Amino acid sequence: MNTVNFESPLAIKIRKQIVQALNDFNMVEDGDKIMICVSGGKDSSVLLALMTEIQRRSERKFTLEAAILDQKQPGFDVQAFKAWVESLGVVLNVIERDTYSIVKEKIQGGTFCSLCSRLRRAILYDFAHDKGFTKLALGHHRDDVVHTALLNLFYVGTTASMPPKLKSDDERNILVRPLCYVSERDIEGLAAEWAFPVIPCNLCGSQDGLKRQRIKKMVRDLETEIPNVYASIQTALGNIKPSQLMDQELWDFKNLKT
Repeated sequence: MNTVNFESPLAIKIRKQIVQALNDFNMVEDGDKIMICVSGGKDSSVLLALMTEIQRRSERKFTLEAAILDQKQPGFDVQAFKAWVESLGVVLNVIERDTYSIVKEKIQGGTFCSLCSRLRRAILYDFAHDKGFTKLALGHHRDDVVHTALLNLFYVGTTASMPPKLKSDDERNILVRPLCYVSERDIEGLAAEWAFPVIPCNLCGSQDGLKRQRIKKMVRDLETEIPNVYASIQTALGNIKPSQLMDQELWDFKNLKT
């Protein structure tokens, strides 16, 4: 079983960025029972491991468990990943629901991600509520936040992204995104360094031409000209000036007078 080195420079850098996000947005409070939603991929796995180290160091008293959804995709094997999670001293809840068949039946010739994510989200929300978790921690990183903002801007016509802390629409769950300050490249680097088991997503990973991948390529290409483009867009998302935009619900342009 591969072990994690919490004292490597990259692990320390990411841990500090997570702690900053936890503090900036009050993501963790005394008595919290936090469910880390893991997929078996690099992002949520890095989050889970570093949250155990943060929990060990923190003055706040909170508990952690992990939850993964077995969607009955062909080839899904959780055993190696489960052993790695348990080596961190964390319980892994494996929730079995056959959403794979539903998505394959409903989506013919399109991309599966939207329906798949809605089904997955509903199942995880219900499980967290039923088991008394106070927070759900998701593995979305800084690049996800930026990509979502640009997807909404280009394809939907809204100025919106992934907030670091969110109450679910049914008001039963609080979602937090502790990786919101962390770059995907740093997560990739730490995942390679730790070499933990990864469960691939065969449902959507094989689909080409996804809009999110196009946006990702566009921004990474821009990085060659603007090295801090990700950080700049992220800063902009936290520096909104309503009077400089065109939303008439936020600013009364019609009655603006000297």
